[in-house]
Amino acid sequence: MESMKQRQQDSEPVVLIEEEAEVEAPGEPEQKLTEQEQAALHSKTELDFDLDVRETQEFHNYFSYFTHKKKQMFQAWLKRAEPYLPYVRKVFREQGLPDALVLLPFAESGYNPWAYSRAHAAGLWQFIPGTGRKFGLKVDWWIDERRDPYKATLAAAQYLKQLHDMFDDWYLALAAYNAGEGKIARALRRSDTEDYFDLCEANHLLSYRVRLRPETKNYVPKFLAIVKIVANLESLGFDPLRWDQEQDVQTIQTPPGADLRALADACGMTWKEFNKLNPHFRRTASPPYMEASIYVPTDKATLAQAWLEKPDAKPFAGYQNYRIRNGDSWWRISRRFGVPVAILKKVNRTQSNTLHPGTYVMIPGGGGSRVVQDTPASHKRRLAQQRSNYIIHTGDTLWSISRSFGVSLNTLLEANGMTGRETIRAGQKIYIPDASTSETELARKEAGEVNNRLVQYRVRSGDTLSQIAERFGVSTSSLKRWNGRNSNRIYAGELLKVYVQ
Repeated sequence: MESMKQRQQDSEPVVLIEEEAEVEAPGEPEQKLTEQEQAALHSKTELDFDLDVRETQEFHNYFSYFTHKKKQMFQAWLKRAEPYLPYVRKVFREQGLPDALVLLPFAESGYNPWAYSRAHAAGLWQFIPGTGRKFGLKVDWWIDERRDPYKATLAAAQYLKQLHDMFDDWYLALAAYNAGEGKIARALRRSDTEDYFDLCEANHLLSYRVRLRPETKNYVPKFLAIVKIVANLESLGFDPLRWDQEQDVQTIQTPPGADLRALADACGMTWKEFNKLNPHFRRTASPPYMEASIYVPTDKATLAQAWLEKPDAKPFAGYQNYRIRNGDSWWRISRRFGVPVAILKKVNRTQSNTLHPGTYVMIPGGGGSRVVQDTPASHKRRLAQQRSNYIIHTGDTLWSISRSFGVSLNTLLEANGMTGRETIRAGQKIYIPDASTSETELARKEAGEVNNRLVQYRVRSGDTLSQIAERFGVSTSSLKRWNGRNSNRIYAGELLKVYVQ
């Protein structure tokens, strides 16, 4: 049977690691710059930036790279940035930062709030978890505010101010934003320099541990090339940036444990539309331990607020009651629903490892692979839709599906709240319950991946499959399964599929 994961590719949101935004400096350009491009290259930028654009060879290479080989990609970045740029500029001006720094996410993420790097950095500003938390961004199983374009922008402004206060130099502050302030401070001490470009010149003399990585050496030239290009968009053949495309959204606080999917429905929004405005939520329920910020179109704010004031929107809306069975343990329930044991205990406000058959525990939304017992058929159908892990194809019947996955027809019908008289159609989603066969076990594992995001990782020289698995927090066997291979052999330059939270 064709892999369920492959069938979901068209509908599953895909995040590509845009390696163009993080590669080492490209080689010398194959094409010569035109006279118009030469004029733009040597023009004085009108952006408010309190240092000169120093034209190193790396700067020239990036300028040519983004205006020729990756021109189409850069144009896509410009378009994607338009909803965020006005807000970023407003925050940075309030913080007293130079206007040109609003262009920094181009160098970080291509202005993509879903961007995820091999170093586990996320969001427009590519915060790693530790730095994000240091500046007030919540990062856990429920929520990742590094992807919140508004909160992360304020955190980035505060971090950049701190770095400039530390080094009193924007070149060094930018290098520290990329590599960390400790790394730059140590390199300056060991090289006995106080200037970014002097540090780069002396870099090869430093020990391997202290030496700046190529990515950091090229970070400032890449950013300065972006500044020069944005200052001369039209003369370089790009569409001009439109500064009137800011998203008209309103911020609303949700109570703990709000059912976000139901909230989206109440606002007349699809989950995809809601998630696009709120990329920071990792589950379909808000965290059970805190209020959280959501962003909705201003014309839907009244609907959202009215729904949140209803009793069924309060804590644990969107959660499930699960009845404990003989032999159940926290570990088994964790595996069954795809929710960590620590989260289950926190939600149920207990530290005890003892469970009593017949009692109930709360299961948070967003994970899971099994339909809750003892519920009406209509409720089962709704839950089955939330956990759907199979898309019906032309020629499928409920009987053929049950045979393929090794479950009984009655089990399949019960799990989906069906009687057997329903007509199924191609494209419809149903839920395949766990039945201990290898095919169903695979379907259950892949069903958990529906709530994750697909990253395309380009293999680099020296990478091994186990290193890549460790980098993304997944198993080597999963990497093999996602990429349809049996051996550990990989090649530099090939793309690997990785599902990450």
